[in-house]
Amino acid sequence: MSADGLAALVRTIPDFPKPGIQFRDITTLLADAAGLAELVERMAARARPLDPAFIVGIEARGFILGAALAHALGVGFVPVRKKGKLPGRTVGIDYVLEYGTDRLELHEGQIPEGARVVLVDDLIATGGTALAAAQLIREQGATVLMALFAIDLPDLGGMAALEADGVASAAIIAFGGH
Repeated sequence: MSADGLAALVRTIPDFPKPGIQFRDITTLLADAAGLAELVERMAARARPLDPAFIVGIEARGFILGAALAHALGVGFVPVRKKGKLPGRTVGIDYVLEYGTDRLELHEGQIPEGARVVLVDDLIATGGTALAAAQLIREQGATVLMALFAIDLPDLGGMAALEADGVASAAIIAFGGH
């Protein structure tokens, strides 16, 4: 299946969550067995040469893709969650959103110092959440080898922001516009 074939499986919902936004809904691609298998294999082809020890997935759809990718690579999976969702001792980072602030957390000690990780999420837009997750990983003494996404919205500049921060980035599909 081509990248265009994968893109065709992504549903676009106009004016969600607010007027003027074209929401790219990956759940329709995830529901397609062949599409999901192709997406995970393409992501694995990008991540495998980097030889990561862990895949770190950002809540929530990053859990789906991250766990599948970790399985495909035979490595561990670590979730980065929103504040208060993890039961053990956590480390976290506060970051700014366009409408306020939020916090990402992971279990203390779950990513060992010196670990090599690939950060995964379903979509990169402005990059704020991915930048915060990358910083949190770095604060644990780990190396972010790459931030890997199913979908990039290049007009919003998220991957460029990650690259400017020294985080190599890649996406399997790109959609222009907002």
